[in-house]
Amino acid sequence: MPQIDSITDLLQAGIAAEGLRQKSIASNLANLETPGYRRLDVTFEELLAKALDSGGKIDPEAIRPALYQPKNTPIRSNGNDVGLEAEMGALIKNSLRHTAYVRLLRKKFAQIEAAMSMR
Repeated sequence: MPQIDSITDLLQAGIAAEGLRQKSIASNLANLETPGYRRLDVTFEELLAKALDSGGKIDPEAIRPALYQPKNTPIRSNGNDVGLEAEMGALIKNSLRHTAYVRLLRKKFAQIEAAMSMR
């Protein structure tokens, strides 16, 4: 079983999670008025925090993002629980997290490049 032992692996996992979350938000928005549709979300941050708290190397399977239905939002009369405002807020937060992960990954690669050029 492979282990995650570098920050770049964690950042790449974060980018993958935000990509999946982007798709779930797009699905939620596309089904805003679909009767009976229940919104989707992604588990990742909780899994990452739990894995980081365990100490040592992290098993990549332990932080694999997954879709789920939270079922904690009010259901309208048509059985749909998607709220436009909530999804737009999630879209903004997701975009900010994705940007942060990409910037951190770029910085890490710049550090590696700088170290290699110092030979």
